[in-house]
Amino acid sequence: MTPHVTIIGAGLGGLTLARVLHVHGIPSTVYEAEPSPTARAQGGLLDIRDYNGQLAVRDAGLMTEFRALILAGRQALRLMDRGGNVLLDLADDGTGGKPEVLRGELRQMLIDSLPAGTVRWGRKVRTVAALGAGRHEVTFADGTTVVTTLLVGADGAWSRVRPLLSDAVPSYTGISTVETHLYDGDTRHPGSAKTVGGGTLMVLERGRGILAHRERDGNLHTWVMLARPQGWFAGLDAADPASATARIAREFDGWAPELTALITGGETALVPRALHALPHDHRWERTPGVTLVGDAAHLTGPNGEGANLAMYDGAELAKAIAAHPADTEAALAAYEEALFPRSAASGAENPDLNDVLSDEAPHYLIRQIATGGTEAGTTTETGTGTTAAS
Repeated sequence: MTPHVTIIGAGLGGLTLARVLHVHGIPSTVYEAEPSPTARAQGGLLDIRDYNGQLAVRDAGLMTEFRALILAGRQALRLMDRGGNVLLDLADDGTGGKPEVLRGELRQMLIDSLPAGTVRWGRKVRTVAALGAGRHEVTFADGTTVVTTLLVGADGAWSRVRPLLSDAVPSYTGISTVETHLYDGDTRHPGSAKTVGGGTLMVLERGRGILAHRERDGNLHTWVMLARPQGWFAGLDAADPASATARIAREFDGWAPELTALITGGETALVPRALHALPHDHRWERTPGVTLVGDAAHLTGPNGEGANLAMYDGAELAKAIAAHPADTEAALAAYEEALFPRSAASGAENPDLNDVLSDEAPHYLIRQIATGGTEAGTTTETGTGTTAAS
């Protein structure tokens, strides 16, 4: 008999796991620290890829709902230099291979697909302890506990479950992003809207860059990318947004004003996020009754693959559990046997921001695209693999 599955974390990986389990008639409970689905912004656009993320959506039986979320035309990509000169301008080819959707809308789609009460909000994990024989006790911040025989850590970069399996700790990649929004760009920020174009804009130099997405309703979502020590971002005064914005903008002195306007025209407080990663070859010994999905298992800097892999992990784990209903250990062993080489290959093959912001920027990315490589960095996955800089 398949045990009830306890999932820590209501991100895309944990929710996909719960949904595919539900499709197979297997009960689960998802415990999430956030008090509600709308407690915080869920990041920006994600390109959900036909070779992993979309396969998970199919396993979840949600392709119709997924297609309704797609923002048409957002696969367009424009690369500029600091002077505002266009280096590459790719239209959305309409193939649907990497359609763009908003992370928050995708997450809500998964939440809505689950039976009422599956997700328990406001349940922040304080400790997780092994009890032996594959059993684990989860203690929450409010002092309540739950004991489970099948525990899944889907709780991201700073997973509370990971230490049961691994001593690995995420390390700073050397790059942080700073995020802001320009709302109703076509009307209120027409110059910026024209510069961004119909999809994604990237302007890249060694150690710095600007990435902007056109989201729903013409909203423009900007990420500044800077290779700086974490302590540098501590100097941003959150109590003085104008000063913080000016300090970031100074890093782009000499850039075209239509580019720096994507920073100075921001209508939300700048949010610094430090990017961390685990080793590409991160793995662990099979440990009874527990495993990991998503960033808890294979955290990387943003390269467009993180959300896709998290969803794929969740679907694959659910299918493994369904295929071995009377043998949890066989299910977890089969899942991890495929997980480790898959995540290692993705980490090694997909360039991250350190590659994109290298001495060869932006020509490194242009070569990747020209040779059919991953469009590295076209999605900045805030909320996964990031922590607010302080």
